[in-house]
Amino acid sequence: MLGFYDYTMVLTYMSLLSAGLGIFTSLSGHGHPYIGTFFLLFCGLCDAFDGKVARTKKDRTEEQCKFGIQIDSLSDLVAFGVLPACIGLSMLWKVSVFSSVPKMHTGNALDFIAPVLCFMVMMLYVLAAMIRLAYFNVQEEIRQKEEGGVRKYYQGLPVTSASLIFPLVMLLQFLTPKDLTLAYFGVMVIVGFLFLYKFKVKKPGLKGLLGLVLIGAIEFAIMIICKFVWNH
Repeated sequence: MLGFYDYTMVLTYMSLLSAGLGIFTSLSGHGHPYIGTFFLLFCGLCDAFDGKVARTKKDRTEEQCKFGIQIDSLSDLVAFGVLPACIGLSMLWKVSVFSSVPKMHTGNALDFIAPVLCFMVMMLYVLAAMIRLAYFNVQEEIRQKEEGGVRKYYQGLPVTSASLIFPLVMLLQFLTPKDLTLAYFGVMVIVGFLFLYKFKVKKPGLKGLLGLVLIGAIEFAIMIICKFVWNH
């Protein structure tokens, strides 16, 4: 069989499966953006530790290492590029004041322009994520040949940050009756720009990763509580 299937790949494969489920859930019916966000959080959890798990296998071949880098980036594009965009599309369908079809025929230009702009933002956001991941792969391959070891800094905002940023916006949507759909897309513009903007971001160590996981767990818990209160 093509590919590698040892334990170092499991978290990456789980992240991709979670992203796929999140996309299907977000876009099914009239959209379920809140449920899609839970899958996004799980993708972030998997990604937080996949690199550390992979490095525990000391006898990996060069082919296995390169394969791991490639599937990690491909998975990240789906999980942190496509999935947040689909959650945004789901918000347009389910939450947004622009979701009602009759409004599209009222003659109000905003009812047409706003959704079109949102679609453009989604496409540009996914494009920014793809460019960043491809550029990172090229630079990482060069760095490995010149320096070796584990990198200490990222250039630009890592795409995995989407797993904490967009759930925070959805959490705010839970906590307020106001429509935050346009705010979600505004954040998407900023995040997509930061994916490509050249600045240094210190790579978190184990304590930093645990701190980020804790933030994600808090977001998850609050959203679960809010969802329970919302339904009751």
